[in-house]
Amino acid sequence: MSLDRQCVFITGAAAGIGRATARLFSQRGWFVGIADIDAPALAQLAQELGSSVMRFRLDVTRAEEWNAALGAFFDKTGRLDLLVNNAGILISGPFESNALARHDALVDVNIKGVIHGCHCARPFLARTPGARLVNLSSSAAIYGQAALATYSATKFAVRGLTEALNIEWQDQGIRVMDVMPLFVQTAMVKDMNAASIRRLGVRLTPEDVANVIWKAAHYRGSLGKVHWPVGIRARLFHALNGAGPDRLARFIARMIAK
Repeated sequence: MSLDRQCVFITGAAAGIGRATARLFSQRGWFVGIADIDAPALAQLAQELGSSVMRFRLDVTRAEEWNAALGAFFDKTGRLDLLVNNAGILISGPFESNALARHDALVDVNIKGVIHGCHCARPFLARTPGARLVNLSSSAAIYGQAALATYSATKFAVRGLTEALNIEWQDQGIRVMDVMPLFVQTAMVKDMNAASIRRLGVRLTPEDVANVIWKAAHYRGSLGKVHWPVGIRARLFHALNGAGPDRLARFIARMIAK
């Protein structure tokens, strides 16, 4: 069986960016797989989206759950046009103020979860002509962010993985990209302890990010277009980091964090 419309699988779909992305793709005719660890919120979204959705309770840190969910999704659809690796968590504040277990949890979800998704989805992406993989990185992966040190490190890892797989999987017909927003109006940034959020504010909505994911999913230009900053400020930071010396990027990051 193969559906006659494009299909997307989205992690962290129960809230925030993931939920906005699921709504957008569903509204525009895609069949949507929604996955999250929050089963009740996921059920509410599935009810909203109707018959164009499959839902999966998924802990992204467990590869066996990835394999089961993607296998069931592919059995239903016969294709996987797009995987959106969106699930992630955040801690903030001085590095030493957070318990080591909280740092470990960020590594497990934000890095291992993305690696698991890429590895488990590859066979299904490879069997779908023109398939795409979009990872959620962050502007915190442009230069390390004070008070967001481990979060920033995990997003650098996502950035590096994206760049490498963009090259590795080109010959397999899979295009790999990442999306890099600044602070987004989601529950993740509530009560966040970082001077950068007080200086820059929270200007982006989940819908802003979902729209950029949509653009990345349909982009037909240069294969060198890997990173997709979201919003004017993120695009400016990304451009300055690429054009100037490290000391300029560090100066900007320090001014934001003071």
